[in-house]
Amino acid sequence: MTTHAVAAIAAAIQGKRCLRINYDPGDRLIEPHTLGRGSDGQLLLRAYQVSGASNSGEHEHWKLFRVDRIHFIEPDYAVSNAPRHGYKRGDKAMKAGIISEL
Repeated sequence: MTTHAVAAIAAAIQGKRCLRINYDPGDRLIEPHTLGRGSDGQLLLRAYQVSGASNSGEHEHWKLFRVDRIHFIEPDYAVSNAPRHGYKRGDKAMKAGIISEL
């Protein structure tokens, strides 16, 4: 799943396309902005969530996802509104490097 997820996320970032993912507690529609690695080497995705499930109760907001916790991912083919207001290149959460960003 991880190799597929990385390829799908990178393609969506470069193509400015939305993704549908399943990430606890459920399905979400996101606009991916940055893919990279955290301080422990974990794959991270910074995205703007357009709609869907949310543990925090914020259904439309900036989110940081751990790629290894994404259960399902597919392109939505909807054109993203990226970059969203508040986006900053060089995401500080990606301490071990950025793989792809807008």
